[in-house]
Amino acid sequence: MTSIKEQAAISRLLSFLQEWDNAGKAARIHILDMFIRFNHSKTAPELEQEFSQGASLFLVRLTTWLRLTYMTGTCLNKLLRAIGIFLSAVSCNRYLVEFLEVGGVLTLLEILGLEKIKEEDKKEAILLLQMIANCGRKYKELICESYGVRSIAEFMAKSKCEDTQEEVQILLDALVHGNPKYQNQVYKGLIALVPCASPKAQQLSLQTLRIAQAIVGTVHPTIVDFLMGVLRTMHLEVQYEAIELIKDLIKTDVRTTLLKGLVALLKPSAKDTNKLQPKILQDPTVFQVSGHLPVFLQQAAAAKTIGVIARSSMAVAEELLALQVVSHLMYAMGNQDHSNGQRLASLTLEYFVQTFPIVEEHVHMAMGDSLFELFMSNAEDLYMNMDSIQADILASNKINIPEALGIFSSNISLTTWKGFEVPKSEEEDGMKKEMAKGSEEQMKLH
Repeated sequence: MTSIKEQAAISRLLSFLQEWDNAGKAARIHILDMFIRFNHSKTAPELEQEFSQGASLFLVRLTTWLRLTYMTGTCLNKLLRAIGIFLSAVSCNRYLVEFLEVGGVLTLLEILGLEKIKEEDKKEAILLLQMIANCGRKYKELICESYGVRSIAEFMAKSKCEDTQEEVQILLDALVHGNPKYQNQVYKGLIALVPCASPKAQQLSLQTLRIAQAIVGTVHPTIVDFLMGVLRTMHLEVQYEAIELIKDLIKTDVRTTLLKGLVALLKPSAKDTNKLQPKILQDPTVFQVSGHLPVFLQQAAAAKTIGVIARSSMAVAEELLALQVVSHLMYAMGNQDHSNGQRLASLTLEYFVQTFPIVEEHVHMAMGDSLFELFMSNAEDLYMNMDSIQADILASNKINIPEALGIFSSNISLTTWKGFEVPKSEEEDGMKKEMAKGSEEQMKLH
């Protein structure tokens, strides 16, 4: 037999549930407010004690109301927060199973795709998905099996709130860890986010891609084209994350493809530079902005990236030389339509000139004495000190370092080039005399 105290508790529970069942919208909102206020951070046993071992009876009412009203957004924020109290409670496995059995994951994912739903409500749905994913591998798999990665990635790309996007990043990071069955799916979803229109989403997806790449291992071939494209960004925080990912990928089997892509960006194709400008840019009363700005931003970012990766590895620097990077950098230095690109290309070329004597010799020859002297005295400010003729000289250079290297053994280090220079006529005579003198001395010793 139940005690009088237990009977009273059950009576209170039944009265509470009846009150909920008979309440209208305003009354239910008040009940939710009180529930959230007094039950935040409670454990599952504490919730059971509060509801006289009948907490699941209230949870099922919440999930039922959610499924009936989520498309209209009726007090959705409070409803999701109330469900979150159950899912975040310590020892919540029972509540989690009950929520999933009624299609909770699918409902949350559908909320993300509804245009009428407020951003703050969708953020609460993301927080619930985080709670579910953090409960273990099988729950991560359930989210992925429900086409969750696509829904979550699309929401991140469309979201206008940076706080919400950061919560989505946390969810995607959780889904890629400890989820071997679907980690590739998450990885591909992150790659698909890279070219999206939201700079914040680009930044966060690139950050998470570095982690996902280390987990997945094998590099997806499409990542190179997406990275080359994202270098057109005007946002330095996005560019930084792209360069960091490129530094990681240089150590993988897409290294050569990446290097070729970066060098090619230094010399934009005619297709990219001959596109028509919008009519507003042809209006003499409007401040003129180059219609090729994205291409030139990409050119500048490529010059910067090449400088970063070349300084980190001599092997990479030598491979870049074989890809005609010197000629392409000089071309970028001659682009007077984008001064920052000129500056970055000049600084990167300075590294190659200081590191490889063969580059110094050929650049000196191509620039001429006066321009080369300006370059060596202050590479960073060279673009401000040269005229249009000198810019044309740079842009039309015919330097071919790989061809020059072809006459030498591949075993000879590029940094020791000067030790193997072809001697001039006077030097030849001097060398012959020294050799003859050496031979005479050897004869005397014998």
